[in-house]
Amino acid sequence: MAEALSARGLPAHDLPSRELLAPYLHARAAEFLRSLRLHRESGQDPQGAAEAAEAARALRAAARRISGTLHTFRPLTETGWADTLRAELAWLSGVLAREHAYAGRLNRLLEALNRLSGAGGGTGGGTGGVPVPPARGGGSSEPGSSLTVGAARAGALLERQLTLARTRAHSAALQALGSSRFHAVADAVALLASDVPLGPAAAAPAAEVLTPLATGAEQRLREAVAALPLGRASHPYNAEALLHGLAPAPSSEAQDAPWHHVRLLLRLHRYAQEVVIGPGDTRPAARALDRHRDAAEAATAAASAARTPRIAPATAYALGVLHADQRHEVEAARFAFQQVWQPAPAAP
Repeated sequence: MAEALSARGLPAHDLPSRELLAPYLHARAAEFLRSLRLHRESGQDPQGAAEAAEAARALRAAARRISGTLHTFRPLTETGWADTLRAELAWLSGVLAREHAYAGRLNRLLEALNRLSGAGGGTGGGTGGVPVPPARGGGSSEPGSSLTVGAARAGALLERQLTLARTRAHSAALQALGSSRFHAVADAVALLASDVPLGPAAAAPAAEVLTPLATGAEQRLREAVAALPLGRASHPYNAEALLHGLAPAPSSEAQDAPWHHVRLLLRLHRYAQEVVIGPGDTRPAARALDRHRDAAEAATAAASAARTPRIAPATAYALGVLHADQRHEVEAARFAFQQVWQPAPAAP
């Protein structure tokens, strides 16, 4: 991946910067408006709900691209307008993302519990979507028995907490989409579909201003990746990092934050690349970092559920095992990213 970025380079353009930037923003604004129309036209039946979810996903993607492009190429725009629209698009994207995030987190955790409890289609009476086999004797203190006993209750607790959070996020999204604040954002994007408020610098050749800004986005990504502990991440089971990952939440979050930042910078680099030379393939690295984010947030949710007052010891034990499992997933994602970014040299 790192070598590919260097080899690809960014071509020089004699065109004015606005001739590349404005059409890209026009297209993203059109995608935003098209997704909004599809969302409004979706029905209330299950198929309509699926269509609404897909439209919301596309709406978020368009909002992220517009916001990221305005961030990278801010010096070429009317900065007051760009900063205001970026902030509003970030608000909208965040509100729309929460419902999807809670649903994905719940599915991930329930599937992991199912796997860890050895249920995989077992005959036990599952609770909360987690089938578990019968316990091997009510008084057993064996770890496997404790996990089996606690898995169903842990699944039910997670389902209760995350479904409530998802319901609240859904209500917040509906409220946001009906608010005057959202209508102001939609109006601004509608204007963007035909007119981009650019500053005088956008008249300069792309090779002089647009390409260096895109190169700057790539350089920031490289510097952030260079600061990651890729040497430790080159080992698929990194005991040292896992030890920190199982520490109290502040330590885990501090360790995860640089990886989340790289994920954001990779996205900004991809959008800048789309403006200058068209789409490029950063999907393997992006998938690894998405997996890292999902596992880290799932681990946090498991730890939060384990702090619920007055839960049974078996439930707390199952949640602890689940937390450790998701931290292992974090390490696996870091290993996958390291392999994509710095692949091992071919054998002679």
